[in-house]
Order: sequence, then structure tokens, then C-alpha cells
Amino acid sequence: MISIRQRKGIQTTEVSEDYVAQEENVKLENKLSSSCTNRRLWTILSFTIGGTVALCTGLLTSVYLATLHENDLWFSNIKEVEREISFRTECGLYYSYYKQMLQAPTLMQGFHGLIYDNKTESMRTINLLQRMNIYQEVFLSILYRVLPIQKYIEPVYFYIYTLFGLQAIYVTALYITSWLLSGTWLSGLLAAFWYVTNRIDTTRVEFTIPLRENWALPFFAIQIAAITYFLRPNLQPLSQRLTLLAIFISTFLFSLTWQFNQFMMLMQALVLFILDSLDMLPAVKVTWLYGIQLTGLLLVCILQFFNSMILGSLLISFNLSVLIARKLQKNLKTGSFLNRLGKLLLHLFVVLCLTLFLNNIIKKILNLKSDEHIFKFLKAKFGFGATRDFDANLYLCEEAFGLLPFNTFERLSDTLLFYAYIFVLSITVIAALAVAFRNLRMKYLWTSHMCVFASFGLCSPEIWELLLKLIHLYNPKRICIMRYSIPILILLYLCYKFWPGMMDELSELREFYDPDTVELMNWINSKTPRKAVFAGSMQLLAGVKLCTGRTLTNHPHYEDNSLRERTKAVYQIYAKRAPEEVHALLRSFGTDYVILEDSICYERRHRRGCRLRDLLDIANGHMMDGPGKNDPDLKLAGHPRFCEEIKRNLPPYTAYFTRVFQNKTFHVYKLSRNK
Repeated sequence: MISIRQRKGIQTTEVSEDYVAQEENVKLENKLSSSCTNRRLWTILSFTIGGTVALCTGLLTSVYLATLHENDLWFSNIKEVEREISFRTECGLYYSYYKQMLQAPTLMQGFHGLIYDNKTESMRTINLLQRMNIYQEVFLSILYRVLPIQKYIEPVYFYIYTLFGLQAIYVTALYITSWLLSGTWLSGLLAAFWYVTNRIDTTRVEFTIPLRENWALPFFAIQIAAITYFLRPNLQPLSQRLTLLAIFISTFLFSLTWQFNQFMMLMQALVLFILDSLDMLPAVKVTWLYGIQLTGLLLVCILQFFNSMILGSLLISFNLSVLIARKLQKNLKTGSFLNRLGKLLLHLFVVLCLTLFLNNIIKKILNLKSDEHIFKFLKAKFGFGATRDFDANLYLCEEAFGLLPFNTFERLSDTLLFYAYIFVLSITVIAALAVAFRNLRMKYLWTSHMCVFASFGLCSPEIWELLLKLIHLYNPKRICIMRYSIPILILLYLCYKFWPGMMDELSELREFYDPDTVELMNWINSKTPRKAVFAGSMQLLAGVKLCTGRTLTNHPHYEDNSLRERTKAVYQIYAKRAPEEVHALLRSFGTDYVILEDSICYERRHRRGCRLRDLLDIANGHMMDGPGKNDPDLKLAGHPRFCEEIKRNLPPYTAYFTRVFQNKTFHVYKLSRNK
């Protein structure tokens, strides 16, 4: 039986629903596509603005420091000899080799003069490229000779502008590191502002331009930025290879330009070791970084004619020990908590023993004593007994190696940097400890710069998320508000407080004025033979080498054991010694003239016990001058202080020394040769 029923229209409804769904999908896809396009455009815009600000900040910092240098010395107006005298202490020594390379008739003769140098240390021929980190001076002198710029820029300006240009790279690298860590270029801008406003505590480039640290630290900052990017997860293979290349080049240049590179990289290696041992970083990436440190340092060792101080460094011994220990303990990061903790402690013990063993073996094979004074200094510095060692005390009594004065913290607090640093450090340490104790895992990127660390923390969404969750105020919008508003407020505060002072600094005009030293250098140039040998303080002799080209008995590059012994012997001119003893010591180094400085002989800058004459008295077993305590085993000296007594022109002294020049600061004596 056939019946007719009403059509239900199922197909029509299904088609309609499918059509609506398709329409919604199309709209959603359009929205997503539009959103992705907007996000991409925003990323490009942010990157462009941030990159431009980074470059401008670096360049402005460089110009600012160069202007301060010019305003402080009136460098463009003073004579050439005054410009050279302004390169104080070891700065003058390093610059003298740049000048020497430029004055050489050919590049090959210039290289020969550096490899077979007999003017830096009298009665010795030394390889300066092996002994000192002066490849940067060599490279710059070659560049100046090759480029067609001699008509447009003087050699000294080419040199100092290169250093100020490196400061632009330094600040830009700090900016980029902070940006990479926080995800916003506002953090980089804050880091750069803090660097400039805390200039007294961040750089001394404007008054010690040729110092090795001013060459090296920009490359170290680039290395830190590259490592920060390298430790990011899920890097593309090409990006990873390019980043590794950047790390290697910056590590190599950092190692080549500063003799103390190994100590900074040792600290870096120790941090990597701790994070790797606690399974906080990928083991493969850490191995790459160990390898780059080793390769870079060994390459520098080859370029420095197998410098024994590099081969005997703790860094090489430590990195080799870590790699060997890792091979011996393959399953370090498996097992229960207690099992892993036991393996970790054993791993630490193995690495420590291997490091000490390898370092001791290498030093015995090479008969290395170049860095003994550093370990004596560190031993005394950290309270493991007092020392009478002259070299160690010479370091201990220098301000640069002393405890941080309280006004440093006051200056850092004025810019809010110290408070921000403590705030970020506290949160990071608490978070690190909490995660490490929970499951021995965490993500933490170490950075060497206080400005970068503090600025990254204030702009980091992770830091603010953790803090807001702790006080039960977590909200995504609040995170966004905090990470942008706090840095902007600090930037406004810095501009308000420090902009007037910076403008005053730039408008303050001074002039280099040291007539006594200028008179001394002019006298040496005009009245002494070119082959004459001069003895005196390390700092002054560096200037003598630069301004006059005369031969020296000693100099401020203090990383050689025999030079340290020679310097101590020369410095007996400020001790309580007989004239015939001082004469014999000086003549043993071929000395023709000795320069005495009143500022050392009657020094008041350091406290009692830290004056150079006191250090010499203690090392010689003599009681110190003036009121105050002396160790019970110190005895009265049998002779008066040489630098004081010689000025009385008594027969025992005039028989050996004849005064040939004097002014308000310096006294020059010619040594007799027939005694």
C-alpha cells in the first residue's frame, strides 16, 4: 500500500548547516590570517624600532665618552708629547707598540722589532707578541698604513676612535642581551641607560683608553649575547651554526686582546658546569661551549708563540677535566633523587681532583711561575693568612683590587640599579632553589652584567608572573602593565635626575696640564743618548718608552716572574739600602739613568702599610716609618732611605750617582760606570 507523507527536508537542512559551518571556517581563517599578518607586521615593526634604538644608543654612548675625553684634556689642542703622557701607566706602554709599528720603514721590519725587542727590558731580547696581548695594536697599525686615510686622520685619533667605537658595540651587545632575555627592546634601552648613568662604575675608557679591558669587554659582551641566543630551545640548524660561529669569533677575540681572559672564562665555565650538572641546560650545547673556550684559547696560545701562561691556565685544565669526567660518568642524570645526588657529588669530586692534577702536571712540565703572584694575592685577599710577598701586597694595596667602597652602592642606588638588581636577584634565586630542590631542573640564563640582569628582570613576564602569583594578584593584563610601566617610569626618573648633570659634564671644559712630566720627557729626548737605559717606577717608565723610545729596566706588564723580581730590585731606590748596593743592583740591569719621584718617596695617598716604601721595608725585614705598630720580627734598617738621603749630595752617594736633572717632581741621576 502506497502512502504519501510530507517531505522532511533533511538534505536541505544538512546543506544549509554545512554552508554555515564553511562560512564560519572561512571567517575564522580570515581572522587568523589577518591576526598572523598583524602579528608579523608588529614583530617586524618592533624589531626595526628596537634595532634602530640599539644602534643609536650605542653610537650616542660612544660620542658621549669621546666628548668627555676631549673636554677633559682638550686633546685636540695639546702637543703630541702631552697626548702621549696622557696615556698613563701601562696604557702608554701598549700605545708605544702601535707607534713603533707605524714608524717602522716596512711592516716586516715592524714585526721583526716586536718579535726581537731589546728596548722594553734592558739586556734582554723578548718576543712582545708572546709576552703581551698587543695584536690589536699590530692590526690597527697595519690598517692605518694600508687604508688611504693618513691625510684625513692622525694616528692617535684613529687609535682612540677605534676604542670609542668598540664602546658603541659594547653597549649595543648589552642592549641585545637584555632584549633577548626579556622579549622586549625596552629592557635593552633600560640596560643602556643604566650603563651610561653608572659610567663611573661601568667603564674607565675615557681616561685609560688603551687598557686591555677596553679592547676585550665589547667582545665578551657579544659572546654573552650570542650564548644567550644559543641556549634558546628549538633553534633552526642554520641559526645554531651561525650563532656558534659568532660565539667562537667573539671568544677568540676576547682571549686575544686581554691577558686576564682566562679568569673571566673560568667563572663562565664554572657556571655552565653547575647548570649542566643539575640538568638545567642541554648537555650537547654545554659541550659545544666548553669546546669553543678550549679551541679559542689554544688558537691564541699558538698566535702568542705558545705562551706558557695560557697552557698552564686553570681554564684549560678545568674544561679538559669536565669532558673527561663526563666520559667516565655517562649516566649522571638518571636514577632517583638520592642516587643522582650521590652521582653529582662524586662528579664534582672527580672534576676537582682532575683539574688540580692536570694543572699541577702542566705547570711542572713547563716550569711555570708566571701566575704565582695572582694566587698569592687571592690567598691573602680571601683571608687565608697574611703575606709579606712584595708582588701580592702591591696588588692588595691598589684601590682597584680593594673592597668596594660604600659610595659605590650609594651611586648605584641613586640610579635605582642596585635596588632593581637585588629585587630581580632575590626572585630568581628563590625560584631557582625551589625548582632545583623539587626535581633538579630549571631554566636559567646567566649574564655577567648587572645592568642587563636588572633590566631583563624588570621587563620579564616570567618574573612578574611569579611575583604576582606569590601575592595572589596574578592577571595577564597586570603582567603586561607591570613589565612596561615600571621600566618606563625608571627611564623617566633617570632622564629627570641625570640629564642636567650629563649636560653640565659635556659643557665643562678642562685642559691637560703636567708641565713637570713634559719637561722631563723633553730633557730625555734632547740631553741623553738614544741607547741610554732608564730605571724608575713602572708607571713612569711606560711613558718614557712611549715619548722618548729609550730602553727600560722594567715596565708595568707584570705577568712575568723574572720581570717581577727585576722590578723589586729596581724599587730598592725607595727602600733603606746602602748606595753601593743600589748602584750594584741598577748596574746589573745596564742602567745609565735612574728617575726618582717625590710622589713615591714621600707618598701620602695610601695608608701606612700600603705605601710602596712600606711594602719594600716589610719585604726587606725592616721596620716601617712613622707612628704605628710593626711586626715583632721586623728590625731597624742599617741605612737611611735611599731616595731621601741621595738628595743631600753626601760623598757616599755622589761617588756613585750624579744629579743631571731635577724639577718639582722628578730627580734624575746618572750612574757612574767605574764603580
